[in-house]
Amino acid sequence: MSTPTVTTAAPAPPPASPPAPPRPVRPRGERGPLARLASHTVLGVASAVAFFPVAWLVFLSLGPDKDDYLHPGGIWRKMTLDNYAFVLQHTAFSDWLKSSLIVSLGTTLIGVLVSASTGYAVSRMRFPGYRRFMWVLLVTQMFPVAVLMVPMYQILSRLGLIDNYLGLILVYCSTAVPYCAWLMKGYFDTIPFEIDEAGRVDGLSPIGTFVRLILPLAKPGLAVAAFYSFITAFGEVAFATTFLLDDRKYTLAVGLQSFVSEHDAQRHLMAATAVLIAIPVSAFFYLVQKNLVTGLTAGGTKG
Repeated sequence: MSTPTVTTAAPAPPPASPPAPPRPVRPRGERGPLARLASHTVLGVASAVAFFPVAWLVFLSLGPDKDDYLHPGGIWRKMTLDNYAFVLQHTAFSDWLKSSLIVSLGTTLIGVLVSASTGYAVSRMRFPGYRRFMWVLLVTQMFPVAVLMVPMYQILSRLGLIDNYLGLILVYCSTAVPYCAWLMKGYFDTIPFEIDEAGRVDGLSPIGTFVRLILPLAKPGLAVAAFYSFITAFGEVAFATTFLLDDRKYTLAVGLQSFVSEHDAQRHLMAATAVLIAIPVSAFFYLVQKNLVTGLTAGGTKG
């Protein structure tokens, strides 16, 4: 008689543990919280360092006495706008502002036109010596002001342009155009040559192609060139002091020196005038700031 076989059921396997949730994947380019905190801290410190001189200048301009800069803590108790009123009413500030705007805007207009046409010609036309021509423009930037002062004075004197706005504008253009021509040449290199060919197919002349097709595409580069030309003329002192003789024709940068004499310095009035000088520059920067970053980066991609 056979013995019956007894089978026992195998124990059931333990339930599987739920899978661990996947670790969140940080999108590419996104920084962690510590990195964001560090970057914001660095940017905040840099902004404070950059803004402090401006805030300090405005603060000193509110002090009524010329020696308040020695004891700035006392300005809090006697802040006043009298310095601004004195500068606007009892100095030739309006004449200085008019002269600065005439010279700066004239330099901007002529400088941008010349540098844009020069940069376009070198970018598109392969005439003999075009590379040397650009290097010659660069070499002109290497001469210090002291070396250029005497020959420029002689040239302007023979042309009858001493104490003349046009003479000062031409001097500033000689400084601004070489740099702006290099800038515009680099920017025009980023514009496809097929646009020029399309203009010629449509019957446009080279000048028509340049004016109607290329310049509208080069607005960021033109904005940078205009801003550089404006700043060069607006804040320059050495040439303006030498070539302008009539104190009514002084630019703002030269007029600012009138508050400093051999034995005295009216620093409270200088501070107020400096704040007023910054207003036109800030307004011009606001008008072109949308295109500044684009023009600076695109102009340096090719050359």
